[in-house]
Parts: sequence; structure tokens; C-alpha cells
Amino acid sequence: MAEALMDVKKLSNYIGGKWVEYQGEVTQVKNPANGEVITEVPLSSAETVNEAVETAKRAQKEWALTPAPQRAEVLYEVGNLMKERKERLSQLLTLENGKVIEEARGEVQEGIDMAFYMAGEGRRLFGQTTPAELNNKFAMSVRAPIGVVGIITPWNFPIAIATWKSFPAIVAGNAVVWKPATETPIMAYELAKIFEEAGLPKGVINVVFGSGSTVGDAMVHHDDLRVISFTGSNDTGRNIAAECGRQLKKVSLEMGGKNAVIVMDDADLDLAVEGIIWSAFGTSGQRCTACSRVIVHEDVKETLEERLLVEMEKLTIGDGLDESNKVGPIINEAGMEKIKKYIEIGKEEGAKLLAGGKELTDAGLGNGYYFAPTLFTDATSDMRIAQEEIFGPVVSLIPVENFEEAIEVNNGVTYGLSSSIFTRDVQRVFQAQRDLDTGIVYVNAGTTGAEIHLPFGGTKGTGNGHRDSGVQALDVFTEWKAVYVDYSGKLQRAQIDVE
Repeated sequence: MAEALMDVKKLSNYIGGKWVEYQGEVTQVKNPANGEVITEVPLSSAETVNEAVETAKRAQKEWALTPAPQRAEVLYEVGNLMKERKERLSQLLTLENGKVIEEARGEVQEGIDMAFYMAGEGRRLFGQTTPAELNNKFAMSVRAPIGVVGIITPWNFPIAIATWKSFPAIVAGNAVVWKPATETPIMAYELAKIFEEAGLPKGVINVVFGSGSTVGDAMVHHDDLRVISFTGSNDTGRNIAAECGRQLKKVSLEMGGKNAVIVMDDADLDLAVEGIIWSAFGTSGQRCTACSRVIVHEDVKETLEERLLVEMEKLTIGDGLDESNKVGPIINEAGMEKIKKYIEIGKEEGAKLLAGGKELTDAGLGNGYYFAPTLFTDATSDMRIAQEEIFGPVVSLIPVENFEEAIEVNNGVTYGLSSSIFTRDVQRVFQAQRDLDTGIVYVNAGTTGAEIHLPFGGTKGTGNGHRDSGVQALDVFTEWKAVYVDYSGKLQRAQIDVE
């Protein structure tokens, strides 16, 4: 199967519109469903980053002078090509990432949607006109491209997140240097080919494969990369923020969550169960928006537990390319070890393990990395399993006495990405929208399912205030410029000459 989908034995960097073979160290890309080697990817050097940035600088000067509606035409073509190749892209995504094929199709569709949405911004990129305070004077603000930007993307959404970052950067007139995750480089390879075919000028997008410690670090420290947009771990994000702050470089961070579904005593429990199952175990829990906590009213706790256990038993686990499977593998052994560590922590803390909690090694699953969907109950809000991001199919039930306590427990973590409440009470709905301290709030739905025309990101430890997706993404990749045109024929000194 791997050979049929991907016949390139070693990937090359994409710099200046050319595929540049790297002669140094490489690492293997493995299918997490079975451990088979798919291809090899370069572990490029810092010098490769320098080459990409120099190429991007030259290309960006001309690209910025291209009218924005013309820049947008390239994105429309990118979207069309992605649409034509959706199924193949989806299968390749599942091959390298492991997520089940229906989720892969959804992720590719997200990239298609982003292409068309951001292409539309090529005819907007709105600024403002405003009355000037003096006669015969015109005042306005416009968006200006920043220059060359760096994007660093994770393995769990290898094409969607890349489109959230690269498409607004490109339509705004910037050039891009992109470091994808080494676990999932094939989506970057395929998207670069699509950019090339769509007619993006050489050097506007550059892909440099490699490790975070070498390629990522070189990008963060490069003086000519004036923006770093990063999605990944909190520790890495904090280090990036510190270095970018030293350089007065713009940085956008999206770093994770400890997301909760609140289930009130008046909730539609069937709907709540469906939302929890999808949010907690879809993508094997490997989403920054995955449901990791269920904050449940004590009056419906036992009923909710029973129904969750019934539905968890129905989950089919295996290779994501098999249409019948609903839960795929964990990305790699390191991911497995982290999940297993938190299972033991949960037990030691006194949470009750109701289901799962173990690695799956059935003969039918081959050499893949599979972990059983796991449910803890009787957790308390101060337990580590209720505070720290696990990034796996593990959810903990936390009982509460009332709505006010539920809100307090939801907000009592260092993250603030996504939250959800199931209730029929309209008053609670509006109070929850106001009081839940997260960047995304769902009502009578799970914690996942963001749409591309709304801002994506969170509060507190989830990020630093910027947003991916939506028109707000343009703020990351543009600077505001104030323009004054004085046609009075004399020097006017702003406030000094105001009578």
C-alpha cells in the first residue's frame, strides 16, 4: 500500500522553485499503523535555512508588488488542485499520520476551504479611511506585508495547519519558509507541488525539512525572518517567544489545550455522549482541541458513565485506511510512552479506571502504535490527569454539584483553547458563553470542529493572543501603515494647528 501511494524514496527540500537534494543526514518516515517505512526525509542544516531565506527575500520583493487580487488567483488555483486531488491527499495523510480516512478527508477539505477563503481576502485586505482633523487632508490605514515569514507546523494536522498559516501570509504579499514536522513531511511535499503547478512564483514558498533543534532553531534566530508562526508544545513555544521577544520579532503561538465538555443535569445525554466520544477519541485524542475532561453534574454522572462505556465498546480500532475503523494509531513510540505514563499517574492519584488504560497488541494490529480508548472517573480538578495535556485517547470524568462549580473547574487549568457545554437552559447557555475562559466555546457540541472563517486559538497557556484562521490570521502576517495625504499646499502641524 505504501509503495502504491508514495513512490519517492527520499524527499528533497523545495527552495526557489526547485527540488534541492540534501546530501546530509536523513530520518525515516514510518506509517504509525504498521511501522512500515514510507520514505526518508532530510535533517537539513542551518545553512539550508539561510539559502531558503535568501531566496525568499528576493522573491518577496516582486511578489509584494503583484496586485493582491492576482496573488489571490494563485490560491484559487491551489484550492482547485487540492479539490481534484482530495482523495489521494487524504490517503497519503492517513499513511503518514495514521488518522482514519474520514478524518483525513475532513482535514484536506479544511485546506481547500482555506484556499478559497483566503483567496477572497485578495479582493479585501481592508484598511480604513477616516476623517482628518485638518482641512484639505486625507487619512487612511492600509495593510502592508512584513517580508519573509517562517512557519513551523506539527504532525497532527500536517496540511490544515499549514494552510492556516501559509495562505494568509501569501495572499498578503509575504514569502514563506516552512518547516513541517519530520513525522509527516509528505503533505508538505504534495502541497509544494501544488503551489508549483498553480503558478506561484519561484521562491515565494520554500520547504526545509529537518529537526526543530536545527532547522526550527535556525529559523527563529534568523534576522530576516520577521514573523514566526508556530504550533506545537508549550515548552518549545515559550522558548520561541523568548527569543523572538529579544529580536522584537512578531511571533504567533498555538500550543495546546486541556479541553472540557460540561454536562449539566438537564443535558440531552445521548447527544452529550456522542459529542464526548467524537471529541475524546477522534484522531485518537491527538488534537489540541480534543476533549480530555468531562465535567459532569453529579445527578447524571452514573448514567453518563454507563452510556459512555457502551459506546466505547463499539469503537473499531485499526489502520486508518480501512473505512470501517473509527480510531487509528498513536503517532509513534514516544507518544505511546507519554500516554502510558499518564495512565499510571491517574491510578496513583486515585482516579478510577473504568475502561482502557493499555496498549493494544492484538495480532490483527500488526506493529502499529495503538492505545485503547480510556475512561477515568471520580477524578478531581487538581489531579495531573485533569491539568496536563496527555495527547491521547484518555478522558477523565470530574463530578460537580452545580453550574457555577462546573465553570470554575473548566477555567481552573493553565490552558484556554476549547470548551463545551451540554444544557437545555438558555440562561446557562449565555452565561457559559460569557464565563468560559477559552478561545472557542461550543454549545451542545463537542470540543472539536472549528471552521476556517472564524479565528482559531485560545487564552492563557494556549497561545500569545494571535489567531490562526479567519480574517484575524491576516494580523499575524501584515503590519498596519497609517497614510496621510495633505493637499492644502501648506504645512499643517496636526494638533498644533487645530483651532
